[in-house]
Amino acid sequence: MARWKQQGELWQLEPAGRPRGLIEFIGGSYLAATPQLSYRRFLEALAARNWRVHAWSYVPGFDHQAQASAAWRLFRQARCGDDTPAAASSTPGSAASPLLRLGHSLGCKLHLLAPDGGRRCDALVALSFNNFSAERSVPLLAELGQQFKFRSEFSPSPEETLLQVGATYRQPRNLLVRFNRDGIDQSNRLLGVLQARPGDASELLELPGDHLTPASGGLRKQLLGAWADDPARQRAMERLVDQITVWSVAE
Repeated sequence: MARWKQQGELWQLEPAGRPRGLIEFIGGSYLAATPQLSYRRFLEALAARNWRVHAWSYVPGFDHQAQASAAWRLFRQARCGDDTPAAASSTPGSAASPLLRLGHSLGCKLHLLAPDGGRRCDALVALSFNNFSAERSVPLLAELGQQFKFRSEFSPSPEETLLQVGATYRQPRNLLVRFNRDGIDQSNRLLGVLQARPGDASELLELPGDHLTPASGGLRKQLLGAWADDPARQRAMERLVDQITVWSVAE
């Protein structure tokens, strides 16, 4: 069974078998403060398919560019300083052992804003991309910001984010996943920006589920037993993990 280990703001999960590659995961909104709990079943299902997982624990702020840079540095430091036996048999970024960036909701935006423009990974999987304004995402904070003269819009703003992605994001291989009952997904708009770049190979995949499909931690099962679990949500989770794994190794 995969085991969790905390290293500062990163939660690391090592698979039981030989690693197929490394996933650097950024969750969405306040679920991301405890990825080892909020996304437990999703990330452990990836580890069960022999992915190594590094998941960033953070609380969202208004300066998304600063947070994107902080996450990128932490992931890079973890890769450079990793001397575990599992890491020794896996070289992220090689053809045999890919480095995959994976984001959910706001986490997609933070990966897209990484200082390297996506150059130092093999692909990005963006689940339920959303790029709303602060006023829509956190209306109370936005109102207080205007009243007390502190920053009340995300930096970069939604429009600035898409302009920046079109101008500086260089990773051609991106899988955008939209769930069919997700009312706040904005993957189509992101796809248009990505596909306008020369040499783009981005794809859109629609699966059954909603915005929180990746964030089922299995807490009801842990607290109340298997009878309280939702088999449909578990099947959706497994299908998602299988799709990511198959796509990651496709030509």
